[in-house]
Amino acid sequence: MSDSSRDTAQGAGWGSAEPGAYKQLMPARVEKVSWLDPRLLWAARNGVLASWFGDPTGRTRGRWVSRRQAAGVPADKVFRREVPDRFSFMVIGDPGEGGDSQYAAVPGFLKIGQGTEFAVITSDVIYPVGSADDYEDKFFRPYQDYPAPIYAIPGNHDWYEDLGAFMRVFCADTPPLGPAPRPRPLSRAWWQALLWHRPHPADGQRLDAARKLRSAPEQRAEQPGPYWALDAGPVRIIGIDTGLLGTLDAEQGAWLREVSQGPRPKILLTGSPLYVDGEHHPCPIDGGGTVDDIVREPEHHYVAAIGGDIHNYQRYPVQVDGRTIQYVVSGGGGAFMHATHTIPRVSVGGVTERDFRCYPLRGDSLAFYSRLYARRLGLRRLGLSESEATAVIAERLGIEPGRAPGPDTRVTRRTRLVASLLGAGGRPDRTSRFRLPVRKMYTQLFSPSSVTYTPPFFKSFLRLDVDGRELRVRCFAATGNRPQELDPPVEDEVVIPLE
Repeated sequence: MSDSSRDTAQGAGWGSAEPGAYKQLMPARVEKVSWLDPRLLWAARNGVLASWFGDPTGRTRGRWVSRRQAAGVPADKVFRREVPDRFSFMVIGDPGEGGDSQYAAVPGFLKIGQGTEFAVITSDVIYPVGSADDYEDKFFRPYQDYPAPIYAIPGNHDWYEDLGAFMRVFCADTPPLGPAPRPRPLSRAWWQALLWHRPHPADGQRLDAARKLRSAPEQRAEQPGPYWALDAGPVRIIGIDTGLLGTLDAEQGAWLREVSQGPRPKILLTGSPLYVDGEHHPCPIDGGGTVDDIVREPEHHYVAAIGGDIHNYQRYPVQVDGRTIQYVVSGGGGAFMHATHTIPRVSVGGVTERDFRCYPLRGDSLAFYSRLYARRLGLRRLGLSESEATAVIAERLGIEPGRAPGPDTRVTRRTRLVASLLGAGGRPDRTSRFRLPVRKMYTQLFSPSSVTYTPPFFKSFLRLDVDGRELRVRCFAATGNRPQELDPPVEDEVVIPLE
């Protein structure tokens, strides 16, 4: 097994390693996504409109669900796959940016995915706005050689065109919705409808040709709707749709409570992680209660809750009534990297730094961003080596480094200043008023502008191996370099009892 980022800097992708062969999988022309392009921001305006005028996704989702039930989908939205007593499946989150960072994860995904029964995409299948014509190069082409079905739950970007393309691809080519009822003139709903982004009338003309890339009978997948439950072997896998703003409508909330009943061990897949960046986000349900209330109920027997949306890997083993639920962030499948160096020293839900895991390591995240902005701003001294970044993160958080820095590495005034300027996390008892705004800026502005086209990319995906008695979850890394492409390293591993 190859070195991971916890073993060596080379295992993290630093150094002069040979670039991987992933570019051979890419189309001849790749449209680069710039998250600072005003045209893109205008096309992705529906999330802002939903927060201003009210979130319409619950009503729209209800119309999609009614359409599927009229087509004969069971009301419980449960489907089944016949699998061996021991089986495996893949989880990959937020892949669909279509550039180097997405395709860099594909060779390792295909290698580790050998012998798995199916895969699930958690959140944001397609960037920037979930358009149907983007599916060819951002879904069908990269995963054309994965031999099993791929299911999905939508993220907020898939909702920017009212989920039409997602439903066509994953739900048996469901026809478009008819026009919604016309709102009262000059009402909030009227302004929302006036400004709402909708798909171009010609969108989807290439979809039939794109489907041929994944047309083998064993690759075909049809799921009941945007949220569903899958029974496979001893486990039930439940995928929920958190829409534009990371919430559940009352109808979906009632369904989730119903399908969570019973002693069968359950895994939740969600577009909005419940623990992330050292904070608890329980995910409200319209009408009362939260998703995490349902997950924590002992009689529901949830063993893990895996969410996308944030483009890195994190794991929080939370003790609940004498048992452990693994809360995982797995959104590193291909989009720009969200920083981990801005995560403060973890103390949430009884989880401490001793238990917490993330990828990339905070030091590697700080080194990545410092070098990125050193190049872009032409300020060479802003760049930190991986050893310098690792050392200053360990000092700032008061923790043992995830990987030992070089023996001659010193923390200097310069490295401390760079860490502060780039919003590196700190101890809870030393939280500054400056650091929280910087963390938010990283999520909303700096990270989206961090798209690069050279390794290391710090991408990741999961393989879950189910035995009758246990579930093994492994996080594999993809850096874009040849060594990790040939032998994807394991960045984290946990075994969860099912009995």
